Amino acid sequence: MSKYIGGYRFCQKQNRLSKKGGIIIEELAYSFHLGSDKNRKKSVRKMASKNKSGTTSLSNNAIQNAQMLSRVDNHNYRKYDNDQEDIVIIKGSSSIVDDVKELYKKEFEKSRIEYNEKQIREDRKINDYFTHISNNAKNDLACEIIIELGDKKYWDTKEDDYKRKMTNVYQKQVEDLENIVPSFKITSAIIHYDETSPHLHIVGVPIKEGNKNGMSKQVGKTAIFTKDSLKLIQDKMRALCIESFNNEYDLDNVLKKKLKGRNQDINVKDMNNYQEMKEQLDKNKVKLEQADSKSKELDTSLSEITDIVSNLKQSKLSKSTYLLNDEEKIKLKKYINEVKITNKKFQEMNLLSVNIDNVKNKLDKDKETIKFYQENNTALSIRNKTLSKKVEEQSNKIEELEEENFGLRQTIRYFKDKFNKLKKFLQEKLFGWGKKDPVYKQVVDDLYNKDILDEDDIKSIEKDNYEL
Repeated sequence: MSKYIGGYRFCQKQNRLSKKGGIIIEELAYSFHLGSDKNRKKSVRKMASKNKSGTTSLSNNAIQNAQMLSRVDNHNYRKYDNDQEDIVIIKGSSSIVDDVKELYKKEFEKSRIEYNEKQIREDRKINDYFTHISNNAKNDLACEIIIELGDKKYWDTKEDDYKRKMTNVYQKQVEDLENIVPSFKITSAIIHYDETSPHLHIVGVPIKEGNKNGMSKQVGKTAIFTKDSLKLIQDKMRALCIESFNNEYDLDNVLKKKLKGRNQDINVKDMNNYQEMKEQLDKNKVKLEQADSKSKELDTSLSEITDIVSNLKQSKLSKSTYLLNDEEKIKLKKYINEVKITNKKFQEMNLLSVNIDNVKNKLDKDKETIKFYQENNTALSIRNKTLSKKVEEQSNKIEELEEENFGLRQTIRYFKDKFNKLKKFLQEKLFGWGKKDPVYKQVVDDLYNKDILDEDDIKSIEKDNYEL
């Protein structure tokens, strides 16, 4: 069963309750990895080719040319072992190479033609932009992004049907990435379910427009994916991913902190019942100080009591009986009383320890709850901004269309007026007073035969001649 608090789902399912009745909120790792080409050594590429995933920890897994794109095609579609049962294609055909080539034609062909028209020398013209970039070591032909939510420890305990629900989560990630980075044109998106954990392979082409040198539209990985822009993209994508995951699985899980560029910690003052718990801690602190003071007093008195006991005198009537004077009796009673008080404080300290544990558990629970709400707020904020941007773009498009329609109406009105004047002119030449010119009869017949005038126009000319 789920209930909603402040617009958010708050699950209370039986299988998610701990022994103490508290809700279990798991932390999931999130990875958004963009292939890099910083390491171009052949030895490193050879090392990568021996791994099942085709990658290494070194930055050598970019798609730099057609050969690398073909390897990505084989890996992502599992063409090397013809085993495609455990992959799900979200976007693209059966060939990443064909999809990327098609995108190059669609996005760059017009710009390529315009560029070539400006070139005087034939050797500077670009015959095929796909081949041109593939042969250019300075540019990557395409980019691959790998997205993964949850690690091996999390997914090892899950059934296949449970894992397969990630299809909807990753489908949403593709849509979100297209909205967040519209200049990154996605050609292929494939989910792998046959490895450690379900993960998504996205292949696309980043496009930079308005270039002054070369083609006006070019491949632009370094312009689209900068260090700063990547951080923003990753932060948005991870927030949207956990929100989509929780909606799909009906859970309240949160994300683990990033290993690099960690998010800002939650302020403890923002936690639920913080002030109440702080007051309780302050009271317990006072009790602890009192118990410590009594313990020190007890230590001081102990030495004096030890001397008294050591120097006790035996009774003359019985050797097993010892005598106390009044002063010693008072000191001993005082010590016994202090022992009682200290023992009571010690018992309170045991309760204090339990209270501190309870407060800590409460703080930890509140911290996770707030983290869940913060991540949901972040996701909602991103989606709202995306929708607002779309609404703004549509509004601008509507305004452009309205201006275009106004111009078209003006143009139509202009030619309609010219056409009416033409009909009036023909009426005058064919039916006007005075000598009629047979040449215009031939003109009208020619206009009719050429489909410039139709039967309705001819009837209109003949019908309106009585007004002349």
